Amino acid sequence: MRKIITLLVCMGCGILAAQQDAQYTQYMFNTMSVNPAYAGSRGQLSIASLYRSQWVGLNGAPETFTLNMHSPIRNSRVGYGISLINDNIGDGLVQETTLDAVVSYTIDVGLDKKLSFGVNANGNFLSLDFTGLRNFNETGENQQITENGTTSEFNPNFGAGIYYHTDKFYLGLSAPSLFRNEYFDANGQNLLSANRINYYMITGYVFDINPNLKFKPALLTKAVGGAPLQVDVSANFLFNDKFSVGAAYRWDAAVSALFGFQITDQIMLGLAYDTQTTELVGNRFNDGSFELFLRFELLRNFQRTVSPRFF
Repeated sequence: MRKIITLLVCMGCGILAAQQDAQYTQYMFNTMSVNPAYAGSRGQLSIASLYRSQWVGLNGAPETFTLNMHSPIRNSRVGYGISLINDNIGDGLVQETTLDAVVSYTIDVGLDKKLSFGVNANGNFLSLDFTGLRNFNETGENQQITENGTTSEFNPNFGAGIYYHTDKFYLGLSAPSLFRNEYFDANGQNLLSANRINYYMITGYVFDINPNLKFKPALLTKAVGGAPLQVDVSANFLFNDKFSVGAAYRWDAAVSALFGFQITDQIMLGLAYDTQTTELVGNRFNDGSFELFLRFELLRNFQRTVSPRFF
């Protein structure tokens, strides 16, 4: 069992003492999933989804799906939203689903400068299916794990964030879950999983190179006790406010290619491909990681200033 749990750790599940939140390459478009203060900042109803297939070709590799919706309340400084995140590892052996309800409040701190505060209440549902687990003994014989059935646990949590933004710049700090939850703990003797606080810092800027070309660097840093610091750096070029192309680097983990297309004023499509810089690179069972992002917005003329669609 220890070997199996260790394997799940290596695959990104985060079982044991340092369970981590899901990771995203297109984090600059998926801000609602990591910072509740982002809710309503785009000035209209925004619905976005992201699907990530990690380490394609590796049996049982992680898959992540996110769906979020947020909007400002008309003629007020309040924003609201909901966010759903589902992680699937081992073809359903480990399932984690988190549902967030989000509220934000925005104040003006200068001309076209805004500071938003956000809180979220979430419920986390973690399920482990022992029936599908297999163990290999020292002779290589495939053995059925003696525990059978699916064990599931639910835990509530709360998070908070702050988000400063102008027409060209943004900076956010957040912790989507502020309390430690423990799972599958029988009388304190069989602890398999415990999540710790994940701290996020996101920032980005939009440079106008010429009337038809913009340069958009962005940075995400994630810190959690018991796990290495995650640093993601990206750089995108935006052509005619329609097409974007760029690259990203995840420190000691992966390099990525990014593509985006603003299909209409309401619909945006984003694609990303990662290749590993770790020992998984060159593995014939690993063809990299893929992400698909889709956003739809219902444009309205709210009295509040509508943020540009650059972030």
